[in-house]
Amino acid sequence: MPPRLPRVPQINHKIAAFAAAGVLGLAVFGAIQFFGDPDAAGPRRIVSLQPNGAEASAAPRIDFSEAVAGEDMQIFDLGDLPPHGEVGEIGADGELRVAIVESTPTRASTPPLPRAPFTGMTEQGPNGPLPIVAANGRTPAQAYARPFNSAGDRPVIAVVIGGLGFNAAATTQAIDELPAEVTLSFVPYASNLQNWIDRARARGHEVLLELPMEPFDPDADDTGPQTLLASAPTAQNISRLEQLLSRGAGYFGVTNYQGARFATSAQASQPIVQALNRRGLVFISSGIGQRTALSVEAGRAGLANTAADRIIDARREAEAIDEQLLNLEALALQNQSALGAGFAYPVTMEQVGRWARDLNGRGYQLAPASAVLNARAARR
Repeated sequence: MPPRLPRVPQINHKIAAFAAAGVLGLAVFGAIQFFGDPDAAGPRRIVSLQPNGAEASAAPRIDFSEAVAGEDMQIFDLGDLPPHGEVGEIGADGELRVAIVESTPTRASTPPLPRAPFTGMTEQGPNGPLPIVAANGRTPAQAYARPFNSAGDRPVIAVVIGGLGFNAAATTQAIDELPAEVTLSFVPYASNLQNWIDRARARGHEVLLELPMEPFDPDADDTGPQTLLASAPTAQNISRLEQLLSRGAGYFGVTNYQGARFATSAQASQPIVQALNRRGLVFISSGIGQRTALSVEAGRAGLANTAADRIIDARREAEAIDEQLLNLEALALQNQSALGAGFAYPVTMEQVGRWARDLNGRGYQLAPASAVLNARAARR
């Protein structure tokens, strides 16, 4: 009788399939660990960011400890940053692609103005810090104005854009898109006023604070609860002035918002301009006339002041604004300087931006309003 052969076990085909799949998976995993995955979502080539010898030798260097010790170092929240940056993605081929995204027109890099207030240039008032002249005699008008270097005998032209702080989009456009030489004026009632002032100065703009003054028709022109009134007692107007001035810091002077009636009263104007002069500020008027009781009292008080030569957007049309800007050029040729004022309308900012781009090529120099005021004071 032949010997019996050992019994072959029955194979479960499902178990065998799972086992084979597991072996294959382990093999693939091992290969990836050893050789790398050619389809993985990662860069396949390394790009050196090390500058070449010439670039490295020419690049400016600063020690971090020196930067930390600097008095002008500024800190911003993410919301303060301009709306542009870099966007990167990795393509199917594994290569990194970077695109520069700009939501606003580019302009020349401008050093920021230091964050305000400066040490020793404020005192505590009933409603907050108020500007004062420093112990060494330095005034806020000197400290917070944008520095300006005159380019020889070229006529200078300044533009003030006002009504800022209420409309976030318009205010951001003015700060980010207009040349740094353009002076910006802010409504004192604006929420987060100091934040707006900080952002403007960080972009190189000097700043004015708007003082609401009584118009001829208060029903048609609402100037708010802190309006300086022609018929109000002096104590009331001074109290309102201090409330307005304590709303922020970093402005080199003030300008009027409305004020046609207030400007006719020497009695109401005198204590206001005297208070502004004691605090080391200046006054730039617009839309209330070149010579008013207000401007006469400012001169008597020793308050440095000047008036805008043109309201550039009395007609809110591109061609009309261009015409007024050309009028400023003609006045600058005649008088060595010119000063225009406008509102933060989109069309105004668009036309001013275009006009300013080639102003230098036409033989003029764009200047901050403080520079025009100083030049006029020097010629008197």
